[in-house]
Amino acid sequence: MTLKRIIPLLLLGLGLALFMALDLGRFFDLAELRVHQAELQRWVDERPVVAPATYILLYMALVAFSLPVASFVTIVGGFLFGAWSGTLWTAIGATLGASLVFLAARTALRDALRAKAGPWLDKLEGEFRTNGFHYLLFLRLVPAFPFWLVNIAPALFGVRFAPFVLATATGILPGTFVFAYFGHGLSTTLQQSGDLSLAAIATPEILIGLTLLALVSLLPV
Repeated sequence: MTLKRIIPLLLLGLGLALFMALDLGRFFDLAELRVHQAELQRWVDERPVVAPATYILLYMALVAFSLPVASFVTIVGGFLFGAWSGTLWTAIGATLGASLVFLAARTALRDALRAKAGPWLDKLEGEFRTNGFHYLLFLRLVPAFPFWLVNIAPALFGVRFAPFVLATATGILPGTFVFAYFGHGLSTTLQQSGDLSLAAIATPEILIGLTLLALVSLLPV
């Protein structure tokens, strides 16, 4: 691997390291949203074009840097833009960010893996090239798989860019809508006193529903 090839991946890793080192995650919680909700909502209402574009770029960055705040920001998107628009803007930003990670990983790591892996990688690549869209759709729909890992692994197994983008954009929609819908109904909760928690969204019914959707996506395979 040359330094030129791994620079994009190093920059993405550096962004995550800085986020953790500066403890920026402390600003991403519902208590902070409660404090600034009126200001944020006013800013969005006054900028119907700039606000969605800014949100998409910010979401793209947080996915590209694999920052552990995507669920919270998706809820904020639903809170600010509504369930349907929040889902759309989040899906666009997440797909763009995931695509950046995919391209960076493919550039930096795939040739090195191929040099060391041997013939088994060719067989695995052939399977992913044939059914890559369905496998990726399954991985996106099942909430058990880390989003950042599903951005990197397909790049190593020879998945083409177009199926990756299509499976990502499609597979994240159900889960994104669930979080955005939760955010859309958050204004009443924020006006109440007491502790706030994200645990209410991870109900067994939601997790079971997403898992069933994922299993359906594997039927063509």
